[in-house]
Order: sequence, then C-alpha cells, then structure tokens
Amino acid sequence: MTTFPLVLGPMMRYVDETSASVWVETRTAARISVRAGGRGWEAKTFAVHGHHYALVEVDGLEPGTVTSYALDVNGTQVWPDPASGFPPSVIATLKPGKPLRMAYGSCRTSVPHDESGNRTHGVDSLRAFALRMTTGGELPWPDLVAFIGDQVYADVTSEQMQEFIRGRRDIKAPPGEELKDYEEYAHLYFLAWSDPANRWLLSTLPSAMIFDDHDIRDDWNTSLSWKKKMEATSWWHGRIVAGLAAYWVYQHLGNLSPQERAGDAVWQQIVRHTGEDEIDVSSELDSFADRADRDPDSYRWSYCRDFGDTRLIVVDSRAARHLAPDARALVDRTAMAWLDDRMRGGFRHLLVATSLPFLLPMGLHYVESWNEAVSQGAWGKLAARAGESLRQALDLEHWGAFQNSFRDMAAIVTDVADGKRGTAPDTITFLSGDVHYSYASEVERASGSRIVQAVSSPIRNPLPRLMRSFAAVMSYALATPVGVLVARSAKVPDPPFRWSGIKGPWFDNNLACLEATPEGLKLWWQTGVVDGGDHLHPRLERVAAVTVAPRSAANSSGPV
Repeated sequence: MTTFPLVLGPMMRYVDETSASVWVETRTAARISVRAGGRGWEAKTFAVHGHHYALVEVDGLEPGTVTSYALDVNGTQVWPDPASGFPPSVIATLKPGKPLRMAYGSCRTSVPHDESGNRTHGVDSLRAFALRMTTGGELPWPDLVAFIGDQVYADVTSEQMQEFIRGRRDIKAPPGEELKDYEEYAHLYFLAWSDPANRWLLSTLPSAMIFDDHDIRDDWNTSLSWKKKMEATSWWHGRIVAGLAAYWVYQHLGNLSPQERAGDAVWQQIVRHTGEDEIDVSSELDSFADRADRDPDSYRWSYCRDFGDTRLIVVDSRAARHLAPDARALVDRTAMAWLDDRMRGGFRHLLVATSLPFLLPMGLHYVESWNEAVSQGAWGKLAARAGESLRQALDLEHWGAFQNSFRDMAAIVTDVADGKRGTAPDTITFLSGDVHYSYASEVERASGSRIVQAVSSPIRNPLPRLMRSFAAVMSYALATPVGVLVARSAKVPDPPFRWSGIKGPWFDNNLACLEATPEGLKLWWQTGVVDGGDHLHPRLERVAAVTVAPRSAANSSGPV
C-alpha cells in the first residue's frame, strides 16, 4: 500500500495582489511544486525534529484573479484529489480597491465530527462554513480568515491526542495528558487540520493566525508568580520551546509577507541553503524559541496588513508581556511602541485583532482591575496572595487586568478616533476571542470614530451550561455594581470612557464575518446546525448581525 506523501496542507497563507504562500507538511524530504495558469513554482522541504515542511512562494500573479492550482510532491500530483468531491483549490489574489471581507474566530478543539463529538463540543463552525462554501451559490468568498487564538489546545487534550501520548510515554508522569515536546505538537496540529472539509477550505481561503494561552498552556504569562511556578517544573522549558517552535512552523511563518520573511533569520537560513540535501533547522529553531521566551524583545509575533482602505493589526498579547509587579504590561514597551506607530487614521476602518478582548463587559472589567490592584498589594500581603490565586482560578488576565496597558491603548485609540493621528476612521473595531461567548459592545461617544469590540468565541469549544450562567452573572449582572465598588475600594481609577453592549452575549459555537460596505462595517456570526441527525453535514445558520454605520449616518438614522 502506497503511503500518501502529503501529511497536511496545502494551506493558502499570505496572499496579496501579486503573490501567494502555499504551506505543506510532507511525509519525507521532498521537492514541492505548485502549478497554476501554465506556470510553476518550487521549493525544497526543510526538516524540524523529523518532520518535513515547505512554503512555496508563488509570485508574478495578476491582481484580482482566481486561478485553480495543483500541487506536486517529487513530480507527482497529490492535490487536488479528483475523488474528494470538493471543488478545485484556487489562488485568489487581492483586487485593488475591493473592500475587505473576512472571517474570524477563536477557540477550536480537535475532536471527531460525529454525534459523540458534537454532543460534547458542539458542531465545528469552521467545518459548517467549509461545507457551505463547497456549494458555491450567492455566498461570496472572504479574502481572509483570521484565527485569533487557541487554534490548538496543548493543555486540555482529546482522547485521540491522549492515545497518541500513551503510545510514546508514560501519561501518568509529568506533564501527564498535556503536551510535552515537538512530536506531540506535530500530532496535535495534524488532528486540528486534517479533516477533509476544513483541509479543502484552508487550501483556498488565505489565513492569518495569532496564538493565545491554550496554544501553549492555560493562563500562559498571566503573572510573574505563574511564570515562576511553571519554570520550577521539570517539563516547562521543553514545553515552551516546543510550543513556540511549532507555532513558528505551523502558524506564524505563513503570516509573513515576502518582505517580512526576508527579515526572518530562521527562514533566511532555510532559503539560503543551496545543497541538494534537506536542511534541518531543529537546533536553530529551538534556540530561537528559547530566546523568544526569555527575551520577548528579540522577536515580534505581531503583524500588520493593509487591505485598501482597511488596516488590520494583529497583536501578540501573550508572549510580549512584561510581568514585573512594578510595571506589569499586557504588551511590553517595545511591542506597544510598534503598535502605537501603526494605530493611525487615514483608513476607513481600523481593525485590531487581539485574542483577549480589549473591552470586556464593564462589570468584568472592573473586577479584573480590582483583582490586579489587590494582587499587587492594595489590600495587604495576605489579600495579595488570595488575589493571585483568584486571578489564576478565574482567568482574570485580559486588558482590564493590566491597567497600564489598557490605559495606554485607550489613549491611543481615543487619539485616532478624534482625528489626532490623521483623518479619523469611520470605525475602530477590536476583534477578539478567548472568553467562550460572543458579543458586540461600543464606547459611548458623541463624535469621531465609532469604537467597537466584536468577540467571536468559540469556533468549537462551548462553555458547559452551568459555566454559561456564571459567565453571564460575572459579566452582565451583579458584576457591574459590585465591580465598581470593589475597584474603587482598591483605589483603581474609573476607565477613561464608558462602553455598553449592542449585541449579545450568546454562547453558540460560531464563526464571525465582517465586510466593509457603503453602509458601514457589517458583522455577522454563524453557527453549524445538524438537521435530521446528519452530523457529518451540518448547515450554516446566522446567529446575529450588526452594522456599524459611520457616525454621521448613525446620528441621522438612529442606532444601527
């Protein structure tokens, strides 16, 4: 029996007006070819800890074109598979002047798509979206899908992942059911991206990604106390090195433009290799990952892309933290300076993708700001220890729990909205995930840009029903008046502006979409629904929608 040479992919990653990046994982060292429009592009694989990858740089394309492509491994076509039943995979270059349309979401577990998996984790919204796109019809393709955190769960593993772990080590020894090394990360990504429908979707739809905590471990870098506790274990160093190395290979490399890849030291080592043999960058990548963890300023995971009159800034709010108690920051000084430089007007829409919501429901924001103050000693040493325990137990670690960073960002976004950094955009929208419920909220302002938070979480990992009630109470009920009181008791200043909900919350698995239209920024959320017990073919159903109209239109026609 012949082994299929392609392990994962092809995945369509960075695409602009004239170029595209196609990522693959192969079973052995190989030469990879992409053929499209009578032309061909090649790349050799590179090796990392016994696994083989390639990123084929497809260039010289015409703007605004849609071209089917094929992929060869060592001269033999392996994609598309004519027997798959899916439409041909295509390269769709950006069309100059075309308004952006994109999908986004976060928090997706990798369990089977049968009745059992859907009962425990709900329908995979990404897969429902993929199946809907196979039918063609009137639904336009997005230009991009942004996965904004927890693409994989390294700490809460499925039965399939645990079976793999048992086959290679004692699962009762630390770190137990959690991931230990690169080999286990590679298998976790295989489970996440090997479903045929999702695999087909990602072979055509360009993707951008950023990590959150579960890509490494729950509460990753929540505090200095947490970090020291992890570093005292026998397994954490291997885990963080493997996690960041795997993230670079499976997620981050494809985020980069050709110009950004030209400045990436590991990638340049790969492309400068001229020998016939495959280059192995395992040692170099591990050293890079170790350095990136120890010195966050040594590498930037955040990135920025412009799509005509829309700018998308994707923010690392995990690895770039500063955890010293006297200067805690969700985004450290270097990362904030980079972000500050890109928060500019002159765009119709400014999108800021941060895995952690910038604007939590106000009650929860107050609770998190109070918890940070208490954990830093506002109520004394004994309360500080209790506050730290509460922070880790309840995941009180969003922008509101890092008041220095929250206020810095609030000042920046207010300047942009007031037109102090160029012409004020119509909208400034924070796209987030993490919290396992979805909602939209807006800063209460009478003029300038509309400042909106739009959360899409989870794609597939719903909160248990009891936790849903707890989350609603913590976020929207008693948390607001109680949060105000306790925050003030710890001498936490009020936020520089107020905000309130305009949609939600809802707890369905869902994938959000947005589109820049003449009427404003349209956002909608979709979920997968099983009809007649057919769990393998869910349909896509809209959950909610909102249009964020420009300020003048909103004022003339009432709330939109």
